[in-house]
Amino acid sequence: MTPPQLPAVVEPAQLTAALRRSGVLDAGAVREVKVLHQHPAMVSQVIRLGLRYVGESAGAPPSVILKMPHPTYAKTLANSGRQEVAFYTHLAPNMPSQIVPRCYDGHFDEESQDWHLLLEDLTGSHEIAAAWPLPPSRDRATAIVTALARWHGAWWDHASLGEAVGSWSSVDESVRQMETFAGHYDRFADLLGDRLSEERRILYRRFIDQSGHLLQRYHSHRNVTVVHGDAHCWNFLVPRAGVADSVRIFDFDRWRIGVPTSDLAYMMATQWYPERRQALERALLNRYYETLIAYGVAGYTRGALDQDYRWSVLWHITKPVWQWSVNTPEVVWWNNLERVMMAVEDLGCEELL
Repeated sequence: MTPPQLPAVVEPAQLTAALRRSGVLDAGAVREVKVLHQHPAMVSQVIRLGLRYVGESAGAPPSVILKMPHPTYAKTLANSGRQEVAFYTHLAPNMPSQIVPRCYDGHFDEESQDWHLLLEDLTGSHEIAAAWPLPPSRDRATAIVTALARWHGAWWDHASLGEAVGSWSSVDESVRQMETFAGHYDRFADLLGDRLSEERRILYRRFIDQSGHLLQRYHSHRNVTVVHGDAHCWNFLVPRAGVADSVRIFDFDRWRIGVPTSDLAYMMATQWYPERRQALERALLNRYYETLIAYGVAGYTRGALDQDYRWSVLWHITKPVWQWSVNTPEVVWWNNLERVMMAVEDLGCEELL
């Protein structure tokens, strides 16, 4: 693997300043920075850096995670970097601790569209919940959903939504997005031919026709929060065996204001096959709801959660089409299509049309 070209922020003097601003380094200074590992990633570079200090450095991190653009996608996916930097620098400081990795420094340059994040390295204490494409164990799935509920609860109907935090899509913007989706769907259906059944074609046509009605849930601006937007289980770090700590959520380049159950539906209905989903779905929804209530969410019933979950599962029939439209590999969108369609049938989501 070609050694990465590191940004100026990881030069010892600048890194020292960043760590001091974040409150983890007092009198000492960074003396040496060494690349320990470069994680393979599709649209960004994730690099583990080892640090050596001179002077007093008690409590300073021995390593950090540097996240920065992938050269191939630096310009075309610049907004993903903008989104993630905004999350870590503006939203994360106003959230309960130990939900996301700590951010020591983050910046997006509007002129050059270069960006970087310096994040807490949790390699020693945490690991990915499961190796892709395996689902997590029951205990890990429960811990993941608990963390998701804590995060959603922190932003539930928050006064800053649409003001200081994120923005609302207008009705006109939603209509235009559905028109774009309809065009993608027509080409998607043409490509699949007889591999997309007539029953599924009818479902898509009804969904498109009824999208204005379905969007009323989002445009109510009630019982909404900051959603992750890509909440599959491989975007969660769980404590390693013997470590007493909480789950951390990462990868925030798709966060937005939305209906909370969109994250749950993406995790379970789009990513898990029926046997696994049916075995865990009800218990995980119960745990999610109990955690919301414990963290102060009021006026949201258990029945409303079920209704929102089915609504979100139905909306996720759009996901494989969007994924296909941006050249996501077939192994991803085809399996997502099959899984979400089975969930729609299993949960009777067509009744919502």
